[in-house]
Amino acid sequence: MNISVIGTGYVGLVTGACLAGSGNNVICVDIDQEKINGLKEGHVTFYEPGLEDIVRKNIKEERLHFTTDLDYAVKNSSVVLIAVGTPPNEDGSADTSAVINVASSIGKSLDDYKVIVTKSTVPVGTTEMIRDEINKVTDIKFDVASNPEFLKEGAAVEDFMKPDRVLIGVDNESAAQILKELYTPFMRSMDRAVVVSIRSSELAKYTANAMLATRISFMNEIANLCEVVGANISEVRVAIGSDDRIGRHFLFPGIGYGGSCFPKDVKALINIGSEYGSELHICRATDEVNTKQRELFWKKIENYFEGQLESKKISIWGISFKPKTDDIREAPSLFIIEKLLSAGASVTVHDPVAIENTKAHFGDKVNYAVSNYAACEGADALVINTEWNEYRQPDFQKLKELMNGNVIFDGRNLYNPDTLKKIGIKYVGVGIGN
Repeated sequence: MNISVIGTGYVGLVTGACLAGSGNNVICVDIDQEKINGLKEGHVTFYEPGLEDIVRKNIKEERLHFTTDLDYAVKNSSVVLIAVGTPPNEDGSADTSAVINVASSIGKSLDDYKVIVTKSTVPVGTTEMIRDEINKVTDIKFDVASNPEFLKEGAAVEDFMKPDRVLIGVDNESAAQILKELYTPFMRSMDRAVVVSIRSSELAKYTANAMLATRISFMNEIANLCEVVGANISEVRVAIGSDDRIGRHFLFPGIGYGGSCFPKDVKALINIGSEYGSELHICRATDEVNTKQRELFWKKIENYFEGQLESKKISIWGISFKPKTDDIREAPSLFIIEKLLSAGASVTVHDPVAIENTKAHFGDKVNYAVSNYAACEGADALVINTEWNEYRQPDFQKLKELMNGNVIFDGRNLYNPDTLKKIGIKYVGVGIGN
C-alpha cells in the first residue's frame, strides 16, 4: 500500500518505519524541516532500540520517505495516519488542536477516496471531529478510523512487529478490511485484529494505560503499608502474582510511573469523565498516589540526613522514566533531583542514554559522570531511579570504597538488603519493613 504518516515523533516514526519494513511505500511528514533533513540521512532524534537500523534500511531500499509537503504525501497515499502530539492542557485535558489542524489540511489535499486514521491518543469523539473537519473543505468520499498504538518505549519495534492486538475502530466494513490488510504481515501466526466502534477504540487506549498505571499505584500503596507493618513487598508481590487472575506484570513497587503516556493519559481520562459528568474516582486516586510516592521517597532521603543536605554529594543512577529509552518526560528522577538541589546538595548523575536530554533540562545545575562508578566518587549517598540492566549487579565493594558515605536509596528495589548489610552498606528500598 501507499501510506502517509503525519508526524514523525515516537509513534509516527516507529509506525512509518515498521510499515515500510513490511513492503509498503511510506511517506512520513513533519513541519520541522531540520528534523526531516536529519531523517532523510537516517538520523533518529530519540533513542529506541533497533529503530534507526530499520529507518536506514528502508530509506536505502526506497520504501521510506520524508517530507514537509503534506499535500504531496496525501495525494500519493491511500491510507493517511495522523500521529501528531496531543499534549496536556493546564487542566489535564488533551490538546487536540494539532490533530484538528492536520485534518483540515488533509481535507484540502484529498483528490480521491482514502482512509484517514487516528494513531494519536485522543479523547472520545475526536475521530468524528476529524471527519467533520474534513467534510467542511471537501465533497470527496473518505472514511475515518481509530487505530491507537500500544507501543512500549524501549520495546516499540518488537511491539509493532509482534502485536498482542491491533485495535481497529471503524463505522463501516470497507475501512476495517483495508486496515486489517495493512496489518496482515504482523499477524501471520494469528489474527489479532480487534474491530470495535470508533468511540470504543478511542476510550480503550486511555483505559489500557489507566489500568496499568492503577496497578502500579496500588502496589506502591501496599509497599507503603509493608513498611509500617513489617512485611516485605517483594514477597507479597510474588505471592499475589502467582494468582493467574492477577498475573505478574506491573506489580513492581517504586517511586512512581512517568513518561509521556501514563501521567498524561490518566489525567486526560479523568478530564473526559468530568466532561461527561462521570467522576473517575479510582483514576483520580491513581494519579494522587503516584504524585505522593515520589514525595515519600524524597522524605526517606531527607530524613536520613536529618534535613542537612547542604554540601552533601549525591550520586544519581538513572534519569529516564524507564530503561531502554532516553525519555525523561515526567520522570520521577527529575522531582528527586530538584529536591536535592533545593536542599543545597551537589548532584552527579549517570544514565546510559538520557544524558543529553538531562543536560537540556538541568544544564550546569548538576554534574555529569562518564560512568556509573565515576558518579559515586566521594558521594555521601547513591540514589537509584531507573532499573537499567547496567545497575543491577554492581561491585558493591568497589562502591563502598569509592563513596564517602555508605547508604543506597533504591527506588526500584534492585538489591538484596542482606547482601548490602554484610558489606556494611545501609540500604533503603521501597516496601521493605524492618
